[in-house]
Amino acid sequence: MSMFEHEDILETLNKNIPLTDKLSSIHQVIKSRIDMISRIAVALYESKTDILKTYIHSTDGENPLQHYEDKLSNLTSLNEILNQGRPRVIQDLAVFKDSEKKHSHEIAKLGFHASYTMPMYHNGTFFGFLFFNSYEKDCFTHEILHVLDIFGHLIALTIINEMTSIRTMLATVRAARQFAHHRDVETGAHIDRMAHYCLIIAEEISEKYSLTDEYIEHLFLFSPLHDIGKIGIPDKVLLKPDKLNPQEKEIMKNHAEIGGEIIQAIISDFGLNNILHTNILINIAKHHHEAIDGSGYPHGLKGDEIPIESRITSVADVFDALTSKRPYKDAWSNEDAIAMLQRMAGDKLDKDCVDALVKNYNKIIAVQTKFKEDSYG
Repeated sequence: MSMFEHEDILETLNKNIPLTDKLSSIHQVIKSRIDMISRIAVALYESKTDILKTYIHSTDGENPLQHYEDKLSNLTSLNEILNQGRPRVIQDLAVFKDSEKKHSHEIAKLGFHASYTMPMYHNGTFFGFLFFNSYEKDCFTHEILHVLDIFGHLIALTIINEMTSIRTMLATVRAARQFAHHRDVETGAHIDRMAHYCLIIAEEISEKYSLTDEYIEHLFLFSPLHDIGKIGIPDKVLLKPDKLNPQEKEIMKNHAEIGGEIIQAIISDFGLNNILHTNILINIAKHHHEAIDGSGYPHGLKGDEIPIESRITSVADVFDALTSKRPYKDAWSNEDAIAMLQRMAGDKLDKDCVDALVKNYNKIIAVQTKFKEDSYG
């Protein structure tokens, strides 16, 4: 064998490509050794809301679960994995034939018969599940499981590496906000509601706009930082308790451009250029005040020229601003706020995004109940 004859079968992991593509690459390597593994899927856990949600997958044929979420506390069989502190092997998924859970029905409907589920941890903290599925029954031998354990931890570490880089960037951007010493009137509850409204909208329009679970997760992570540029606005404008005059409004508009510049500087200075999807964060910060009819700022973009993540964030931001109390106004009722969104739809706001939020009124109420303002904001 020559010095450079050997080929690294996992060299794709060295490339700056989406996690979905990395998972597909690992899947192909697994299949070259264990052909009966027909699906690998990852679900992420959000501790703040107890939500477990689909994230990325690699599936032979149709994917049975997309844009699916449920409270982990409702998923008895998965909770038992955490209680036992061990992975779970199901040699015949017929044991769940009487289950009322959507994920059990969808997996069975596409002919999967066996499953191996590994909990994923980072420094002892649970952050999701990894699923290996097969069309064959009774296929998980001890030898196969030992191989899957190795690949499973490799997949978990690959995800952790990506998510850690993202969280490093987010923590840096949040720290920049803290330097402003809570100068903005926005509260933590507003930011949480914003993110969850974006999630509602994105999931509803996902089919029309081909939004993957991976994209939606990044939108969810990045949307709370839409107004980071406000740290560059003078106190006399940002903290003014009354409505702004025309000159002050023009100063305030600068926060969109400033936000994009801050994020680009942080990405560059901290060497985070390898993080994919940072364009989503930049677009959210820079373009969430653009308007469908071109009357927005900072660049007067029209219609589809405005990135979809910016259009989604805009609707979520306007709705929560209307329904939140501010020093210069009382909170609007949901009904009045929705009526305003519908009047703005097609001119200022994206109609698909408005319709998506309005259609999910029960979810709006759930978000507002979960993330109420308190006496400290």
